[in-house]
Amino acid sequence: MAKGVKKEVKRAGLPRARGGGSQDAQLLLQNRVAVVTGGARGIGRAIAEELARHGADVAVVDMGDATATVKAVGELGRKALAFKADVTSFGDAQAITAEVIDRLGAIDILVNNAGVSQPKSILDLTEAEWDRTVAVNLKSSFNWCKAVAPGMLQHGRGRIVVISSMSAKHGGGSGAGAVSKACYAATKAGLLGLTRGLAKELAPAVTVNAICPGIIDTAMSASLVSGRSASSLSESIPLRRFGRPEDIAHAALFLVSPWADYVTGEVIDVNGGIYID
Repeated sequence: MAKGVKKEVKRAGLPRARGGGSQDAQLLLQNRVAVVTGGARGIGRAIAEELARHGADVAVVDMGDATATVKAVGELGRKALAFKADVTSFGDAQAITAEVIDRLGAIDILVNNAGVSQPKSILDLTEAEWDRTVAVNLKSSFNWCKAVAPGMLQHGRGRIVVISSMSAKHGGGSGAGAVSKACYAATKAGLLGLTRGLAKELAPAVTVNAICPGIIDTAMSASLVSGRSASSLSESIPLRRFGRPEDIAHAALFLVSPWADYVTGEVIDVNGGIYID
């Protein structure tokens, strides 16, 4: 057993917040440790910074350079670690989890954010492309839940948030400019099944919830938010704008905070109303 993990029997939840003022809000996640996959940029970076802003120390796992995220977390007064790793590696998830526990303490929060787009249709998709998309978008969440869940259960609390997509519900796009099609939609739908199943398996100590972003202004959706049809597309959204990474970060903060003590197995849509179910 890695250092810093103690076996206790508790129900899910972080310490209750004191009052409702802004000063108290800064302490929502004080002394908590979070792991964010795909945290080098975009939604993952915004989530890492938001958790740090409210008191959490953060470990970022990404294939890319997470220096900027680590710097931003440090400027917020929190500890930060960066691990350059492939989230599809089961062994890496196990090893990094042990190191995070050793250096920062027991892991309280996991945000499975890492993902890749897949704009090819089933007729154009190769087997290797299918396998890689499934590995990054779905298997990685299994890897990291498998790595952190035992420690969360042993110290009696934990929060897991899975970043899915509205494509999980509507099946992805169909046009030539779509950034996601059936393969991507299938992996993101699989995450919803994983979320609901783990919410039952890991209760009552650990809550597991998912977020389904809509069209968010990140590198992954650049062709949509800055293309020729961007203006008409944004006008088709009831809230008349594309989402920002911070919109997803705010939802994630809620789900890992004391305010979500009684929320598990849920899927929160953050899409400006473009898809309502």
